[in-house]
Amino acid sequence: MRITKAQFAGVDQYKYSGVDKSVLSKHVLGPFWTWLVTLFPMKVAPNTITFIGLCFVISNVFTLLILDPTYSGKDLPSWVYLSWAIGLFAYQSMDAIDGKQARRTGMSSALGEMFDHGCDAINTTLEVVLCSHALGLGRSWWTVASQTASLCNFYASTWEEYHTGTLYLSAFSGPVEGILMICAIYLITAIHPLGSGFWRQPVVNLLPGDMALNTAQWLDKVLGLEGKMKLEGVGLNVLFMSVGALGTVGNIVNSYWNVLVARRKSNKPLLTPLLGYLPFLVHTLVLVAWLQAELRGGVSLVHDARLLPFLGYWGMSMSYQVSQLILAHVTKSPFPYWNGMMVYSLFGAIDANAQFLFGRDPLVQSSPTAANVFIWMSFMVALLNYVRFAREVIWQM
Repeated sequence: MRITKAQFAGVDQYKYSGVDKSVLSKHVLGPFWTWLVTLFPMKVAPNTITFIGLCFVISNVFTLLILDPTYSGKDLPSWVYLSWAIGLFAYQSMDAIDGKQARRTGMSSALGEMFDHGCDAINTTLEVVLCSHALGLGRSWWTVASQTASLCNFYASTWEEYHTGTLYLSAFSGPVEGILMICAIYLITAIHPLGSGFWRQPVVNLLPGDMALNTAQWLDKVLGLEGKMKLEGVGLNVLFMSVGALGTVGNIVNSYWNVLVARRKSNKPLLTPLLGYLPFLVHTLVLVAWLQAELRGGVSLVHDARLLPFLGYWGMSMSYQVSQLILAHVTKSPFPYWNGMMVYSLFGAIDANAQFLFGRDPLVQSSPTAANVFIWMSFMVALLNYVRFAREVIWQM
């Protein structure tokens, strides 16, 4: 893509603005980050520090690919989960100090924010893959839900920054408390004798006495819940996911509130920004429709080894979508409502559902082998497209 002269003018006007309400980052992690950045020589570029952090997470993913390449959900050695906790904490630390390094060296720039957010976007999906494995969710719709909620959180934050000009971190935010919570999950999985099985235990089994169990059984009877829907069988991992879903809703509402405040101050329409959610919503629905093909006798993805490369495709295509939004923010450009990867996803979804839609076999994903090749090819297409985008932006800026 080509950055226009008007966009370059927007870059010249760009100035980072952030609000951090996290108590942990201000009073606990802040002093540590201030000390940590002094260990890096002044000649080290801020983006290099961010990339080093991302490499820690990528190395964590490689351990998963080596030990459980089909994402079957089998228990891994304790040291693996411990390394994931260390890797994620290292990423958080590197991500936090790149801005401090930029101010130390006078290298603060719009490109720096784009690179930082781009790494965050990639890390979001990588941690969904790792955390879902640690929680014992594996190949399931819960992992799909986790991917949806995590990317929605990130998209909402970027959408909010586009409309307000400020990056807000709430009292409980993903980059700080959220990451520490995931680190805690990895640590518990590493040290507990049951490993990831700990998270699959029914919640009522972990509470003292019989009150919780009796209450759950009573509610099951009153509500007429049966089988997997019974509350007495709800696992700790499912409870964690449910709480996370509520957190996602809260973050979206909070983001919109900040946008409302900013729009009122500038006397701009209050509902127009909501249109910015359409690209994410449409693309997500298309991807879920692709996954749901198996429910209609089509291509199997969710409960198959193909889920792993599919999540990779999903993550890279959404990273591209979010990065376009970040570019629009720093260049003062119109909101990006569509991109080529959305069209690619639509083709994949229609093809996977060909039997249901047209009464014929898929054109491309016509067999398990063909589907496997196409999903992996799709991941590579999304990855190369994102690399192309990043290279062109870096080269021009």
